[in-house]
Amino acid sequence: MRLTFLGTGTSMGIPMIGCECAVCRSTDPHNRRLRTSALVEVDGLQILIDAGPDLRQQALNSGLRRVDAVLLTHAHADHIAGIDDLRPFNFLQRATIPIFGNHRTLAAVRERYSYAFSQHTSAGSTRPALELYEIQGGHPIQIGSTSILPIDVEHGDWTISGFRIGPLGYVTDASLVRASARALLHGLDTLVLNALRHTPHPTHFTIGQALELIEELRPRRTLLVHMSHELDHETANAELPPQVRLAFDGQVVEIEEQPCESPLMPG
Repeated sequence: MRLTFLGTGTSMGIPMIGCECAVCRSTDPHNRRLRTSALVEVDGLQILIDAGPDLRQQALNSGLRRVDAVLLTHAHADHIAGIDDLRPFNFLQRATIPIFGNHRTLAAVRERYSYAFSQHTSAGSTRPALELYEIQGGHPIQIGSTSILPIDVEHGDWTISGFRIGPLGYVTDASLVRASARALLHGLDTLVLNALRHTPHPTHFTIGQALELIEELRPRRTLLVHMSHELDHETANAELPPQVRLAFDGQVVEIEEQPCESPLMPG
């Protein structure tokens, strides 16, 4: 299994418009962060996690030419505002693209991209060809030969979706992971987890809160995403345990296939 980080930044990206802080002015390419998104390559499939406003640039940066399915974590703009940019993949593949999300997420997609589902459109115009599939936390879905387990996590007062794909756990924008969800995230090779900054935030984990969860789950390694401009890549990594690192845009990670301890996700 291969994981590519297409973006690792928070909702406004880094550098932020109009900001003159040291991270936004940094020449370190690790501090340039598009909105958080990832590509999972498994069993011959290319599965996109979230389709934010930087999707076009992320696809060009990574040479992405096929999307077999999209997993949506939630309906905030930095995670779904690039859905219209799935159109070129429709043309390349000559196929509809399935999108998976919880009830609230898909309702927002239907509303914001109503033209994609309308029976009436302007002559000659194009629109993304999408099929929407509702998911529920704790109920595995099948994409091709790959079993994926959606996991409910809390993002402020929203319940959003994390995902377990065999030895990979992917959780972004969480402010709370309840015991029932944590039970589904043991035995991981790689955990992707959000960590916004050091200071508290009402809807996102801090670095400290992320480390507390990592200590309980004990994955082989953890890569942090959805970082704000308060975190400098080199400085933050120097302060983290060796098995925990800030991810960076364009990073490619090979994930070891291994027996999975979750009772709902057979190896």
